[in-house]
Amino acid sequence: MRENAYRLIVVLISAGLLVNVPLPAAAQQSTAPAAQSAVQAQSQNGPIAVHAPPQAAVQQKQRPGVIRTQSNLVRLDVEVTDHSGKPVKGLKADQFVVTDNGKAQKISTFTYEDIESIQTASTADSTPIVVPLDSPTPAPEDKVADQTRDRRMMVLFFDISSMETDDLLRARDAAKKFVEKQMTPADLVSVVVYSQKLSVWCDFTNQHDKLEQAIAHLTPGVAGQLADNLYATPQDGAEDIQQYTGDAYTADETEFNVFNTDEKLAAIEGLANALSAIPGRKNVIQFTGGITQTGQENSTEVRAATDAANLADVSIYSVDARGLYTTPPGGDATANASSGTAMFSGSAVFRQTDDRQNSRDTLATLSSDTGGRAFYDLGDLSDALPQIQKENNGYYLVGYYVGSDVKRDGKWRSIHVKVKAPKVHVRFRNGYYAPRDFQHLQKEDREQQLDDAMNSQNPIVELPIAVETAMFRLSDSQVYVPISAKLSSSALEWAKKHDRHDAAFDFAAEVRAAPWGRSVAELRDTITVQLDSQRYQQVSQSNLVYQGGVVLSPGNYHLKFLVRENESGKIGTFEEDIAIPAAQPSHMTLSSVMLSNQLVPVAKSSEVQTKAQGLRAKLSSTPLEMNGSRIIPSVTRFFTQQQTLYVFFQAYYPEKVEKGQTFDPQTLRAALIFFRNGMQVNITPMLTPAGLDAKTHTASFRISLPLAKLPTGRYAVQAVVVAPGTQQSAFGRTYLALDKAPATPAAASSSPATPAAAPSKPTTP
Repeated sequence: MRENAYRLIVVLISAGLLVNVPLPAAAQQSTAPAAQSAVQAQSQNGPIAVHAPPQAAVQQKQRPGVIRTQSNLVRLDVEVTDHSGKPVKGLKADQFVVTDNGKAQKISTFTYEDIESIQTASTADSTPIVVPLDSPTPAPEDKVADQTRDRRMMVLFFDISSMETDDLLRARDAAKKFVEKQMTPADLVSVVVYSQKLSVWCDFTNQHDKLEQAIAHLTPGVAGQLADNLYATPQDGAEDIQQYTGDAYTADETEFNVFNTDEKLAAIEGLANALSAIPGRKNVIQFTGGITQTGQENSTEVRAATDAANLADVSIYSVDARGLYTTPPGGDATANASSGTAMFSGSAVFRQTDDRQNSRDTLATLSSDTGGRAFYDLGDLSDALPQIQKENNGYYLVGYYVGSDVKRDGKWRSIHVKVKAPKVHVRFRNGYYAPRDFQHLQKEDREQQLDDAMNSQNPIVELPIAVETAMFRLSDSQVYVPISAKLSSSALEWAKKHDRHDAAFDFAAEVRAAPWGRSVAELRDTITVQLDSQRYQQVSQSNLVYQGGVVLSPGNYHLKFLVRENESGKIGTFEEDIAIPAAQPSHMTLSSVMLSNQLVPVAKSSEVQTKAQGLRAKLSSTPLEMNGSRIIPSVTRFFTQQQTLYVFFQAYYPEKVEKGQTFDPQTLRAALIFFRNGMQVNITPMLTPAGLDAKTHTASFRISLPLAKLPTGRYAVQAVVVAPGTQQSAFGRTYLALDKAPATPAAASSSPATPAAAPSKPTTP
């Protein structure tokens, strides 16, 4: 059962904790209790609080991509052949004229890949070659370039989800024939299969036995039943050639077709991304039963697949595995009889033709926009492969840099190449999609970016964040885990609109049960902060603190948290393992010990608007709220001597300690012990609980003390709770770093140094 996730609060703190920020003279005083307003709190120690309404081990990814870079280099492969189709060699860079959106470009890189030289060599090089398609430990780029130089790289890509049994067998036979009889010494071939997921069955290699073994494993299965192109949204029940004609199901069929088509296109995009690490031109021969789009719903994924292929220098050659197609009027054995007047009016035949053509349109688009070709109505599918080989006997790799004035709007940019040589035929890609910055991403692309970041096995460090979690028990079976994240404003980009500064953020968290990986809790908030010029000047040197939380049962979990700044699109991620122990009804236990230097009132602010994503239950209050105020955790646990330290923790006591005896929570007492360099240096008096909850057997403690009299250094802070007259006690520990107060001219001239002493008169606000 999915646990509830809760959103709590966003706070802007001007007393920087990630970086030392000098505070004004007025900020040298200690923080006042929570009854003060946000403006009053600012006059005391500098925090500027803007609230949102309350509501409830890093792994390495297989492919690099954590550090995102953008290059203005455009590379394209250009095939130049004579009238007989043979490659024309020996051309120079100055014989090529390249235009980008009609503007002539200066060629910066120029090489020729002479595949024909190896293919026609008198002595074949039988040295085994293996180039991993997607390896967790990629080989050096120069080594891969040496292996693939003057080689024709071909991917035999089988889309099992779109092929029926006969189609798959026909495609398998064509691939087997190619490897046995048509493959040349210049070919490096890979086998990739898509059913429910994308799988590499054989890396690029020239070893026939490995390829034959991979192809032999192609067998029909349930994946081929996922997509029947004949079920593509009928417009009129009378013209539907299927017996299954209910209009009530049309919307469901449409939704399924949109999803299924997007999955196929996403597989092509994923394959192109995997191939991008291998230099040179790659040819993907896609054996498919067709891809049917539903209106404009799939256009985004078509564009994404095309863009990924062009960026990776991948040409897609689509081979319709249905081969030569002839269907009798009304349908064959694969289709039920038509209904209504369709059988007699001829509309059933037209419908069949239209469905087949619709399933080919996407194939034609992918092929033409990536410099490949589409093959239809083949009696023998293997006839296509020699033609593909012939078109890739040699090509020129031409590169140029686009100007800085090119907008990163993601629009299509047309390319034209002219060669100054007589009677030659030139073949090249007809264009590419310009790179897009974050502001030009569509809503679907922005959502996909978040999904990719959440699912990535790699950390993303574009936006530096610090995250801290804690544990507070709500009941014997539920524990509240607050999630606090802090990011420095120096890394943020604010949008200026008139006299106002805006910033928008997406915060997301996902908790998965270990070791099974099942998602048990999710958190997603979009938060917009709007500040006038005066407030922006106060906040611009501060840190943004986000506070949320999830409710979990005892067990082991893995938390992944991410934040995205929506002006530049920068992302930061954080991961942590969480172990929640089971409740101990007969023993007193302690929660996490939380440190803070700020209490804020529980109130809304017009400066912050929060949009929560998905369904979630509301939590009327959290353990961090008490007496109308909320404690803001210090994520970094770095403090300065002019601040007041707030310590919050809870003790969970048993109802009875021994048979026949009643436990009195009023007798509970707690103290803080400070250790420095392994030695006890301070201890507070024993204090009574700030609050008791008899229903959950919880005693809450809030202890505040000024830090001015503590010497600087690193401390271990131990919380001790005892029940006098019993054997019950509990201990908890955390750590902090204490530095001197920021020096100011006024402070330097009027404030003498204070000798170190124990903190006096701690209170429980």
